[in-house]
Amino acid sequence: MSRGHTNYACSACRASFPRWSGRCGQCGEWNSLVETAEQPGGGGLARAAWRGGLGLGPRLGAAGCGRLGNTPVPLAAVSLEAGTPRPTGVGELDRVLSGGLVPGSVALLGGEPGVGKSTLAFQLAAGSGTAGLRVLVVSGEETAAQVRRRAERLGGAPATVELLATGSLGDIVAACEVAPPDVLVVDSIQTVADAALHGAPGSVGQVAGCAQRLVGLAKALGIATVLVGHVTKDGSLAGPRQLEHLVDTVISFDGDRHHELRLLSVLKHRFGTSGELGVLSMTSGGLVGIDDPSSLLLADRRPGVAGSSVVPLIEGRRPLLAELQTLVAPSALATPRRAAQGVASSRLAIILAVLEQRAGFPLARMDVFASVVGGVRVSEPAADLALALALASASAGRPLGERLVACGEVGLGGEVRQVAQIERRLAEAARLGFTEAVVPASAPKGPAGMMLRRVGSLSEAVALLVAA
Repeated sequence: MSRGHTNYACSACRASFPRWSGRCGQCGEWNSLVETAEQPGGGGLARAAWRGGLGLGPRLGAAGCGRLGNTPVPLAAVSLEAGTPRPTGVGELDRVLSGGLVPGSVALLGGEPGVGKSTLAFQLAAGSGTAGLRVLVVSGEETAAQVRRRAERLGGAPATVELLATGSLGDIVAACEVAPPDVLVVDSIQTVADAALHGAPGSVGQVAGCAQRLVGLAKALGIATVLVGHVTKDGSLAGPRQLEHLVDTVISFDGDRHHELRLLSVLKHRFGTSGELGVLSMTSGGLVGIDDPSSLLLADRRPGVAGSSVVPLIEGRRPLLAELQTLVAPSALATPRRAAQGVASSRLAIILAVLEQRAGFPLARMDVFASVVGGVRVSEPAADLALALALASASAGRPLGERLVACGEVGLGGEVRQVAQIERRLAEAARLGFTEAVVPASAPKGPAGMMLRRVGSLSEAVALLVAA
């Protein structure tokens, strides 16, 4: 079979070039050109859909998500029903997707191997099938028997869920052309290969080319598509940023395989808000949504231990309480160790420097370890004050109050700054029985029954709580 003419396309800006070079001449991105092969006669259904020449009027009218061809239309005439989401049956996933999957949309579900992506993808498929939607599950990693056994462990599959065990892009496109499903799940995109493209499955050219063809197919036929992608060794999702710009939604699925807690978050979403957090628990019967994650994260907390603090976070629109644990010990090394889990190493280094220079804690020659309990990752600066107090507590050997939370951003000058939505943070803490809170001096009034300890600087907070 002829491979047609070979071009190179930039994965960042989609510019096309007749030959490869180390830098894109359009956007200037380095090492972003990937090989593509243009088929004689247009390359089939998906390529025709991208060019606007596909005669699928009735199907596009029903889905409302296809291209409108080359004729401009009044914006006011575009149907608002086109972006209406359909629930997936997985409550926490629907939460982060602002209601569910939109027909014709393409979502990329990414996470590390073993975190439970295939389990979540199947539960999504089963939930959509239970709602009466026709679902096609493409398995490129597992055999049909393996998928069937997973289905039995998770409670079986509805009759409307079909399985295609293949890694061939041609087989997937053909199946969708013959009988377009409402939902397409591809597990995983790194196992799919197009015979018209060079390279092995999972290579940069194959991943980008297959994903682009599937995106065109989804838009043309109004198929809600979910592509599962593994996070590679360097932390990239399904390759060196090949897919994020192609898809409508990027879903991050995180969690420690040694813990039951799993976190869902949306990094990009063209059909709703991003930043919402979904919390699930991995059980023998599959993933189960958690309505009260704060209670779960604090369930095994041991009171009266130095180096522990509780911080009220805001993840999306959801308040969440997490425990920060720190350990400080004399170092026998010329360069003391700094280990952080769930906390950015750069942020830990800043807090340590501020503690030493502004609050008088000599930590430069100490080994320091910091961790967030339960596999949660803390990225917002609101956790600065809680982290600093936990480190001061560990260094002084004095535990913080059992019913105390801390919330505030710490500046390089040692000042404690205000953070957003502090009322909601404190209300969640009060709901779980916390009665004291260390907050910035400018913080608003707290909930009834909670005593606020207002501080203007880190040294003031440390002197108030843990200094001898």
